[in-house]
Amino acid sequence: MTGQSIPSWKGYLRKNGSKGIRNKILVMYTVECSSFVAKEIGSHYKHSDIDVDVVGFAGCTDNEYALRMMIAMIRHPNIGAVLTVGLGCEYLQAKSLAEIAKQEGKPASWMLIQERGGTLKTIEEGKAAIERLHEELQRETVLTDMSLADLVIGAECGGSDYTSGLAGNVVVGRLYDLLVEAGGTAIFEEIVEAIGLRDILLERAANDTVRADLGATYDKMLDYCKSVRQYSVSPGNFAGGLTTIEEKSMGAFVKSGSKPIEGVLRVSQNAPHPGLWLLDSTPDPHFMGFGYTNPNDNEGLMDLICSGSHLVFLVTGRGTVVGSAVSPVIKITGNETTYRRMSDDLDFCSGAALTGEKSMDALAEELLQLVVATCGGQQTKAEKLKHKEYYIPYKYQSTGTNCEG
Repeated sequence: MTGQSIPSWKGYLRKNGSKGIRNKILVMYTVECSSFVAKEIGSHYKHSDIDVDVVGFAGCTDNEYALRMMIAMIRHPNIGAVLTVGLGCEYLQAKSLAEIAKQEGKPASWMLIQERGGTLKTIEEGKAAIERLHEELQRETVLTDMSLADLVIGAECGGSDYTSGLAGNVVVGRLYDLLVEAGGTAIFEEIVEAIGLRDILLERAANDTVRADLGATYDKMLDYCKSVRQYSVSPGNFAGGLTTIEEKSMGAFVKSGSKPIEGVLRVSQNAPHPGLWLLDSTPDPHFMGFGYTNPNDNEGLMDLICSGSHLVFLVTGRGTVVGSAVSPVIKITGNETTYRRMSDDLDFCSGAALTGEKSMDALAEELLQLVVATCGGQQTKAEKLKHKEYYIPYKYQSTGTNCEG
């Protein structure tokens, strides 16, 4: 940061001590059978001053990975209140999830469609519950000072092209260096886009223990990719000028910046202290064999958010339109043609680094200004357009921190 002043803004202080940059009410469904009702409740507030997001898990069968993600979203500092909506006979229980929210000091309510009398009655009672939760949230909300030292930012890329590794991901890496230097937390994922980079990855380890964890994470990922006979590269990547998975990997890895990697997080685990962290979203070996790493960009964004990211970067060369529930998404491209074509959807272009008009450090400072403005309440392009996509899959990872007890 070249300026003398330290960037700061007003955030939302939660009763558990965490600080959020948004003050959302989360409507959460616990099975596909209750998704329609939950979405109808949420859609009523699409053009309201009440900020309502809807997320949920479609599965009826028990899955601890999905449960950990649900609990992580309930605890997320951008969430101020929670309404859970269940059918009544599924594994994930609406009442139990609402009780977790209350334990965190957040206003919460729950309902089961089978007990409320069906679709229409539950929708109406759900809307009434949102009004009550909003009133309680308005009374109890406490504003607090926030700075970069309080901030957690996640990053991934999607629809990469040749500019992603030359400009798009590079500016994120430069910003990550600034964030870590300011005492903040940076999380990057997509270990499946580190193919061929094992030695480079391990060189970034903060200590020998981290080096061993990074090596084990890489080796698990490589075995996984071999077992499913697929690597994280797409026709769009080839059309955008990338030729191999190794070439894509180099471009993807550069978004991590230059700071030491403090450790490996699992999905739904928060970083234990500030610094740069790798998020492992690859499934662990399991006899059922379910789970797929990064089936779409929104699964990756939700993984980062469930590990505490206040906001997330999505870097794209080809272009993307998605946003996310829970946390704002800042979409970045290094391709000026893509930016001009999709300026209604994309937030930031670092293509000026490729033409020589601006340095990468200058662009990182500009991106930092956008981050601070977003944290202060300025809406991203996705937020303005009401893009609030999400994806919670069946998956297996053996450890997590959110289900203890």
